[in-house]
Amino acid sequence: MSFNTFGKIFRFTTWGESHGPAIGCVVDGCPPNIKINIDEIQKDLNKRKPGQSKFTTQRKEDDRVEILSGIFEGKTTGTPISMIIYNKDMRSKDYGNIKNKFRPGHADFTYFKKYGIRDYRGGGRQSARETASRVAAGGIAKQILKFILGKKYDVVGGVTQLGILGTNPENWNEKFIKKNQLFCPDKSVLKLWEKYLLSIRKAGSSCGAIIEIRAKGVPVGLGAPIYSKLDMDLASAMMSINAVKGVNIGSGINSAQLTGEENSDEINQRGKSTKFNSNNAGGILGGISSGQDIIVSFAVKPTSSILSTRKTIDKFGKNTTISVKGRHDPCVGIRAVPIGEAMMHCVILDHYLLNKAQCGN
Repeated sequence: MSFNTFGKIFRFTTWGESHGPAIGCVVDGCPPNIKINIDEIQKDLNKRKPGQSKFTTQRKEDDRVEILSGIFEGKTTGTPISMIIYNKDMRSKDYGNIKNKFRPGHADFTYFKKYGIRDYRGGGRQSARETASRVAAGGIAKQILKFILGKKYDVVGGVTQLGILGTNPENWNEKFIKKNQLFCPDKSVLKLWEKYLLSIRKAGSSCGAIIEIRAKGVPVGLGAPIYSKLDMDLASAMMSINAVKGVNIGSGINSAQLTGEENSDEINQRGKSTKFNSNNAGGILGGISSGQDIIVSFAVKPTSSILSTRKTIDKFGKNTTISVKGRHDPCVGIRAVPIGEAMMHCVILDHYLLNKAQCGN
């Protein structure tokens, strides 16, 4: 399979399958002599790992990361950083009854038609289990960016819509996001969300979600005006996450409903500071960062593995039905928050290094 590597200068390559012995990644392009704290990487992995609440899959994985290379005496050496996460709680027998069937809405059908073979155990390489490796890579990128840009740099993600239930953008509360299991930024809707999601799970169904990622402290000038726009690479990064079906930068698709006056982010100078009166552009103008907060949102479709019986075909081309038992997230979007944060870190670091290579600043 091709295309397991993401990035230009700061790159990571992931490997492994959902029910294999381990998953991991190799991170390349890191500047040397930057202190890396493995405990900080582990904190990010803990936000993504399964089995932490009644709202996510009950598969129990420690997601304990080990660094095998590229770090000496706690600092980057400039050589590839290899990381491994062992899989421990696989129940491959849960997938025995669907090994020859294609789950509607899942990549089973296209994967088999492309390669002629597929690992049906938990989806194999198609599984969102792969994203733990991305979070580990993002943990490296985050620490490098904080070293370079200082404490003002930060990335925070939250779930702004759960199925049919949205949030009030004015109620965005980063402290509250960190205190609840659904990454909900709006305290007023959390209890309703919990009841809704439990009813979805009880019905054997699933729902989608919208996740918003905000990056603060990003300098002006990252990105290029044509084929390596910052928003282009961010959209690519978020679209590469399992089950993502749409990406917005700032107002995104809603910009089509605005007038020129409404959409324009007016600019004024206050002393030595340049200020914008709004941020419909999501912190990116002409593919280049403006110094405002970078705001990206993406839509995650409902989990394809559901208990409800659906019509499908098997690999022999015969009509059949399928009901997927086992341990699955009623909403995969919840655990996509730390993945989106990680991809934001990776893209911003990659563009910072690209900018430094071209402009020297």
